[in-house]
Amino acid sequence: MSLVFIPLYIKFMGIESYGLIGIFVSLIALLAILDMGLSSTLSRELARLSTSEDSAQESRDLVRTMEFVYWGVGIIIGVGFLALAPLIAHYWVKTQGIPVQIVQRAVLIMGLVVAFQWPASLYDGGLIGLQRQVLLNIVRSVMATVQHMGAVLVLWLISPSILAYFTWQIFISILQTLILAYFVWKSLPITQKQSAFQKHLLRKNWRFAAGMTSISIVATILTQTDKIILSKLLTLRVFGYYMLAVNVANALSYLVQPISAALFPKLSQLVLDEDKTNLFALYHNGCKLASLIVLPAAMTLALFSKEILTLWIRDPEIVQHAFFLVSLMVIGTAMNSLMVLPYILQLSHGWTKLVFSQNVISTILLVPLMIFMVNNFGAVGAPMVWIVLNAGYLFIMIPLMHKRILTSEMKQWYLLDIGAPLLIISGIVLIARFLLPADTSKYVILVWVVLTPVIAFIIAFLALPTTHAWIDWAKLRKFDFSLK
Repeated sequence: MSLVFIPLYIKFMGIESYGLIGIFVSLIALLAILDMGLSSTLSRELARLSTSEDSAQESRDLVRTMEFVYWGVGIIIGVGFLALAPLIAHYWVKTQGIPVQIVQRAVLIMGLVVAFQWPASLYDGGLIGLQRQVLLNIVRSVMATVQHMGAVLVLWLISPSILAYFTWQIFISILQTLILAYFVWKSLPITQKQSAFQKHLLRKNWRFAAGMTSISIVATILTQTDKIILSKLLTLRVFGYYMLAVNVANALSYLVQPISAALFPKLSQLVLDEDKTNLFALYHNGCKLASLIVLPAAMTLALFSKEILTLWIRDPEIVQHAFFLVSLMVIGTAMNSLMVLPYILQLSHGWTKLVFSQNVISTILLVPLMIFMVNNFGAVGAPMVWIVLNAGYLFIMIPLMHKRILTSEMKQWYLLDIGAPLLIISGIVLIARFLLPADTSKYVILVWVVLTPVIAFIIAFLALPTTHAWIDWAKLRKFDFSLK
């Protein structure tokens, strides 16, 4: 939904206002460091506690304890936005078509949105830990539809302004957080004793939470440095082009997030049970699935970015400024998406040191590199650095990880989980790019870019023998396809 309605947001508000939304998204990402690892800790601990029948009270107390901390942080964030709004509006954002007073009011409303939206990530972690992913997906899908469709209606029927957009987001943030909180508490086991804040539960989980906080801080610096630098150095219009490319590339993370959300609690349980056979199988199957889902979409977006933006945005100026940024961002984000499963495998072992250490080193090297590239090459320099960063993850972190956990599985990860799908899918998409007729109609292009990733996925799935075990072919052959 966040992707579908981007053209309408730009049409109603303009590219500058869309750039302001991009700044809002970046600020939320920066504030993720205040999560303090609590959402991941809650997810991991609820998954582990669910294996014990006498842990119901501890589960409920843990959620209540995390709630106190999270809601307190949300209030602090809201107050912080109120205090910093004038500084952000006057000294940070470089706007040309939007009055500074409007920007300041927009930042004030952003603070309220974040304050009410903030606890939602905690409840997300709770539902994932309780293995209620389907319920979480339903709630998130419905709320995303209401959020974005409602925003378009507000812009169309009430006011095509950035203030109207953010005011609608306040209402949605409150509603979504309350719904998620309700379902978390309803999903927890029933006890006779009332849940209460327990300091010892924070002390018990502080080490893992501290590791997650460290990772979050450094990862936030790495992933948001480009937005911070660009929002300062570029005009709001050019920054809007860049944020359009970022949001298109982020679609790949939407594809892999459900896989990681489903596997993380199960991997944590298998690690706890020391069930290495099923742990190996689940990990490799998850990595293959991520490759089969992410790579067809990534290759198609990267090689057909101009055609896709032309069909989608329908603004030649925006397409011309953004399509190459999209291709570069997609390459880096695709590599990052393939690293999600190895990352959650480390978390399931309670091991946070490797990711933290690599991120610290990457930050020391890449922050000055980012400043240099952006100053010398403009917006294009940022995705180039993003590609270098994720290439380092692929070829440095994986060998280091497999020296400690799953020590015999690295070769299979490179060759079968990633390498074989990449080789097959990239070949098919390159052929499709080469065969696309020149000066053809937009309808042919639409069918072409839709069928290309679908065909690539099907061929790769059938070409990899290990994926055949995912389907019960005997049952499929017996299935009655008639329309009785």
